[in-house]
Amino acid sequence: MNFDFSDEQQLLRQTAREFLTEHAPLSLCRSVLESDRSYSDGLWKRVAEMGWLGTAIPEEYGGAGFGRLELAVIAEELGRVLAPVPFSSSVYLAAEAVLTAGSPALKREFLPKLASGECIATFAHAERPGESAAPATTFSRGKLTGAKVPVPDGDIAHLAVVTAKSGKDVALVVVDLTDKGVERTAVRSIDPSRSLATVRFNGAPAQLLGEARAGRAAIEQVLNRAAVLMAFEQLGGATRAFEIAREYTLGRYAFGRPIASFQAVKHRLADLYVEIELARSSCYYGAWALGHDTPELGIAACGARTSATDAFTLVGEEMIQLHGGVGYTWEFDCHLFYRRAKWLGLALGSADEWREQLIQHLEARADG
Repeated sequence: MNFDFSDEQQLLRQTAREFLTEHAPLSLCRSVLESDRSYSDGLWKRVAEMGWLGTAIPEEYGGAGFGRLELAVIAEELGRVLAPVPFSSSVYLAAEAVLTAGSPALKREFLPKLASGECIATFAHAERPGESAAPATTFSRGKLTGAKVPVPDGDIAHLAVVTAKSGKDVALVVVDLTDKGVERTAVRSIDPSRSLATVRFNGAPAQLLGEARAGRAAIEQVLNRAAVLMAFEQLGGATRAFEIAREYTLGRYAFGRPIASFQAVKHRLADLYVEIELARSSCYYGAWALGHDTPELGIAACGARTSATDAFTLVGEEMIQLHGGVGYTWEFDCHLFYRRAKWLGLALGSADEWREQLIQHLEARADG
């Protein structure tokens, strides 16, 4: 079975890489991190003009009508440049939630705005540190009450898809974050180029995204899809960090020879390469399951998420070590990758949580 991308998808990758090389150098990520901005508005507008925000959105709703495999390709390239834009929140999560659970009327209302970049959206799910549990946020009689933290890009988003308790069910509801019933407070993040916020709903007007009784299944599906896409973003970041570390060791001389020629450094680089390629295999399996919408998506998503998280975290740490003393300095880009690795590693729950889910999926399949 061939899990590789098609020639057309590889062409998309080349186009995306050339575009991002020109418009999103690492200096852009650094400039956002060192400023009071939450994201790069200029890059966001350019990404919208490229049509990437609507990659997996059908043409009837204003999207490009490609698919999630193409979205995975773009995600990997955005990960390589540490793009400081709310792409994952708005595209992997919010747009996928509307596509998964929204009625045709709601899709017509929200998806064209998300595809054009006119509206930035997010997915508000977590309420406390640690493993996710049943939400305390409640939805009743068209009003949303409770608090979510941390909400990725919650300080800049215009719209949120929120998980909330509705009677005996856990439902998905849509809320306008600019409403006076919503209070937002920025949260300090290890990666200031990707913002987080506490969002409090004080009886804010909201509407069900779909049937309340179908909410749990929809939430699981949205998180599994986002896990695969975010894994590709992590894979892109890990690959770029490895390339930069390798180039540095080849150009850094000690005792008259490149430090990359020393056995200890060779072994560390080899270990990183293997870790990345193992993660790539898991991500490609996840992309296949995502593209074909197979029952194996749950298992594939867990595998892709855990392997990509482990790979990016390891490469981010080793990149600093391989740069030696300068690796710890602000002037070098190592800390940018380290920060993003940590941020992405917890964005959808920790790797340990996804491993536990993987065990549960495998046990369920064995019992079935």
